[in-house]
Parts: sequence; C-alpha cells; structure tokens
Amino acid sequence: MFYDALMTAIAVFVGTAGHEFFGNAMLSRPIVVAPLLGFLLGDIHTGLLVGASVETIFMGVVNIGISSTAEPALAAALATVFTIQSGNMGANITLAFPLAVLGLQFLNMILSFVIGPFAPLFAKFARKGEDKKMVALHYGLWFLHYGLYSLIPFFAVLFGSKAVQFALQAIPKSIMNGLTVAGNLLPAVGMAMLLLLLWDNKLAQYYFLGVVLMAYLKLPLMAIAVIAAIVAVAIAERDMSEIKISKNKAVTSSVSDSDQKDEKKSFSQEEEDFFA
Repeated sequence: MFYDALMTAIAVFVGTAGHEFFGNAMLSRPIVVAPLLGFLLGDIHTGLLVGASVETIFMGVVNIGISSTAEPALAAALATVFTIQSGNMGANITLAFPLAVLGLQFLNMILSFVIGPFAPLFAKFARKGEDKKMVALHYGLWFLHYGLYSLIPFFAVLFGSKAVQFALQAIPKSIMNGLTVAGNLLPAVGMAMLLLLLWDNKLAQYYFLGVVLMAYLKLPLMAIAVIAAIVAVAIAERDMSEIKISKNKAVTSSVSDSDQKDEKKSFSQEEEDFFA
C-alpha cells in the first residue's frame, strides 16, 4: 500500500510540477498522468483506459479567471490507482472527481498561505540585485508548493484506499450501477462541452459521418481515426491548392497591371516626342 501511495504522489508531482516547470507542457493532463502511474504500478493498460476516459471529461473544461473546476492530474491519479486496486473504473472515476475538486482548492490554499508570504523576500532580493538567491528561492518554493500538494494523493491512497474499497463494497448494487453509469457518461459530457466550443455548421457533416461509421458500420475507433486523418489531409491539400491558385492569380493580375501601365507610359512618351 505504501508503494502505491508513493508512486501516486510521484505521478502527481511529475504532472503538476512538470507542467509548470516546462512552461505549460501539458504534463498534468490525465492522458499523461494516468498511463505514467499505470506504468509505475505495473498496469499500463488500465492507466491508458482511465487516462483516456478522464481526459475526455477535461477536454471541454476551460478555467476562466478565478473560476476553476478540478485539478486533472489528481483526478487521473486517484481514479487510476483506485481502479487498479478495485477493478471498477466507472465508479472510481465518479468518486475521484469530487476529490480532485477539493485538491484544486488545497493547491490554491498552499499557494496563498505557504508560498504567498515569501513575496516580500523576492522584493528584498530584487532591490539588492541578488539574482542567484531569487532563482534559488523560486525553485525551492516550486518544489515546496507541489511537494506539499503531492502529499494529498499520498495520504489519500495510504489511508484511504481501504476505506474506499470498504465503501465501494458497502454501497448497494443498484447505487453502484448508477455510479458506474454516471462515470461512463462523464466522458460524453466532456466531449459535449468540447463540441460547444468547436461546433460549426460546416463541421456537422463530419460529426454525423463519425456517428454513422461507429453506430451503423460498427467500425473500431482506430479505423475511424485513420479515416478522419485521411479526410483532414485531403481538405488541407485542397486548401493549399486554392491558396496557391489565388496567389498565382494575384501575381498574374499584378503583372498585367504593370504591363498596362508601361504601355500607357510608352504611348504618352511617343505623343510627347511627336508633338515636340
């Protein structure tokens, strides 16, 4: 159990701290954190499944200003480790999401109450021109910030996994089935939120094409992805050809205008020479 808790903390630290360290490198996304944790726990297949499911939930989530939802790395990590331990992915995704909402609040609290008080020290080093101390303090607080945050999944797994398993076993079968259905619906909700951001009437035909390929022709996701890639390449080549044609027309028009101007200039010069 300690090993599972430690690996979960490492995965969350790599995801959240690495995301900021490398400049919003998307390391905190569930599609990265869950397979990483699955690899560390020896079940990368479950990690990939959970990562893909949780990623679809967060694909359409946009945090605006101080409005925020849940921290994706924590949600993915807890859902992965609890699924590996219990085997019920749908219910664990449903249970992990509220924990991730609380986790984001803890992350902000650490930033405000632990990291925030060091701001005057940065100003002091800046006034004195002590650049090395500023850099050292920056990286030290970076490690402290996400190190403290990683303790949340560590203790959640260390002391909470048995409680979670006991709670799952104590839940009536009908409620558990409902949680499983809800967990399976959350990715659909995430995709729907993403479609709200991207929807355009020009894209509707491709959406319904995907529905037909999946629902009626029963094609696997990989085959649909390949077809989508081929369609995307064909559209891109068509657009590039249209751009090239429009550029050629513009150049031809420019040359034609230039020739007409030269002819007019030559004709006017001949008139001047004649009357001279």
